[in-house]
Amino acid sequence: MVGSATVRALTHAGYTRLITRPRRELDLCDPQAIEAFFSAEKPDAIVHCAARVGGIHANQSFPAEFMYENLAMAQNVIHAAWQHGVTRLLFLGSSCIYPREAPQPMSEDALLTGPLEPTNEAYALAKIAGLEMCKHYRNQYGVCYHSAMPTNLYGPGDNYHPEHSHVIPGLLRRFHEAKVAGKDSVTLWGTGSPRREFLHVDDLAAALVLLLETGNPPDVVNIGSGKDMTIRELAELISKVVEFPGTIELDPSMPDGTPRKLLDIGRIRSLGWEPSIPLEEGLRHAYADFKARHARG
Repeated sequence: MVGSATVRALTHAGYTRLITRPRRELDLCDPQAIEAFFSAEKPDAIVHCAARVGGIHANQSFPAEFMYENLAMAQNVIHAAWQHGVTRLLFLGSSCIYPREAPQPMSEDALLTGPLEPTNEAYALAKIAGLEMCKHYRNQYGVCYHSAMPTNLYGPGDNYHPEHSHVIPGLLRRFHEAKVAGKDSVTLWGTGSPRREFLHVDDLAAALVLLLETGNPPDVVNIGSGKDMTIRELAELISKVVEFPGTIELDPSMPDGTPRKLLDIGRIRSLGWEPSIPLEEGLRHAYADFKARHARG
């Protein structure tokens, strides 16, 4: 999802020599494959969008895979980039790697100041390692390796898996299927009270292009909408977009995750960026994407 959006944004900005690889052609956990890729393509800059990601259920079910794959991808790509003389690398972290009890809204300085959220600790540790690698390679070798910290993303190309997706694609699918099946209600995990911030992936991609074109960017820059809402409020909005006529139930026996994750986006705003896609409009785009992909099987 993020990689495709970044390609769209770079193309729109006039870049023509874009090098991409799908996972089936380049396994970023394989250092030999990465070495062959860098030797053949000789890129000038890297945007590291690849990651193993998922919601609470996926993070709790596969912590070993989340930690190993994200660690391997980060260290392989960052080190190979330096070995092959790449002077510009933009790494993507995530708002969920901030401490569970970080002051809200979360500034970039809050990183590593407290315990992590247990439900996604493995993923967070791997991503933190990638951010720290970029910082230390920059300090030691003088390369411009820096990081962006996106909030919860959604949009075209999302993962709509019924168990392993993030909250927006997961709810879009569940409300759609409940509507088609004529069900009376949809049940949410948890109390519905955690607050989350959401950003359309095309808004993120525009911010990434801006960061790539900034001469001396900060080591870490948050990218979010600057607004949040409860999971219950999100579910009500998705129910409206999908036109589901039933009710919303809660299952408080299931985990909530971090109570709140709102980013302080002062740094990226100071560079001239603002989010442009309202949430309801973006959700309608995402729902259209889901239905189109569902129709194609």
